Amino acid sequence: MTTKEASFQADGPSAGVKLMAKLGNGAIAGVTGVSIIFPLDMVKTRLQNQKPVGGKMPYSGGIDCFRQILRGEGVRGLYRGLVPNLAGVTPEKAIKLAVNDIMRGVLAQRAGTSPERLPVMYGALAGATAGLCQVIATNPMEIVKIQMQVAATNPVAVGTGAAAMAGPPRVTAMGIVRDLGLRGLYKGTTATLLRDVPFSLLFFPLQALFAQKIQDRMYGEGKPATLCVLAGSTVAGVFAAAAVTPADVIKTRLQSSSQPSPPYRNMTDCARRILQSEGPMAFFKGTVPR
Repeated sequence: MTTKEASFQADGPSAGVKLMAKLGNGAIAGVTGVSIIFPLDMVKTRLQNQKPVGGKMPYSGGIDCFRQILRGEGVRGLYRGLVPNLAGVTPEKAIKLAVNDIMRGVLAQRAGTSPERLPVMYGALAGATAGLCQVIATNPMEIVKIQMQVAATNPVAVGTGAAAMAGPPRVTAMGIVRDLGLRGLYKGTTATLLRDVPFSLLFFPLQALFAQKIQDRMYGEGKPATLCVLAGSTVAGVFAAAAVTPADVIKTRLQSSSQPSPPYRNMTDCARRILQSEGPMAFFKGTVPR
């Protein structure tokens, strides 16, 4: 056995190898998770984007929305926008996990502790930084996905006469990218930041905190087991997702329009008009499927 091999066995994989393994796991988990829950995301987007028609909402709730999509567009309708989402989830997860891990390592060294025992405030700072950086990949993916998800509900897609007989026009991811251009792909970035930064700020420290608490209670002190990490992530995800739903609603409204003249001037105008026409509860549309 060489000195290098003995050193590797003694010290274990390097930090770079561990990070690459985590990024690979994150990418696989992201693709798998998105594929499984995408119908829920479709329902969430339709609920968030719906507006009163004749004083009545098109969908009475999540189950009604699911049934209407299935009845009117078939099973494939539940998966509109899946491909661009799968294409974007790998770089999104890679950026988020890498930045969070690097920041937690740096802050743990500064605090004189391990990343698993990082104080909540430092964990929040690491998470917020990760959320800030991931928007580079998230925003283009989200806007293409959302416009594909709502394409069948746009007035221009309904049509009349021969257009109605032919059905809604085919909307493709590449067509949306060409129409929007580079600048258009980052429409609603402020709203995306307002969603992703607070989400990561809440999720990462809460996930680490809950996972460690569950580990300590169930198995005693030590690095959280897989089951504890899963349970901690679930609880943290529920809290974080619910907290940022208002920002997600605003983001969906801003990014769903493919018209040359957008219906909202900016994020503030969007929030004000939602509040005036639909009330405060409109900011929590899609909370359950989210």
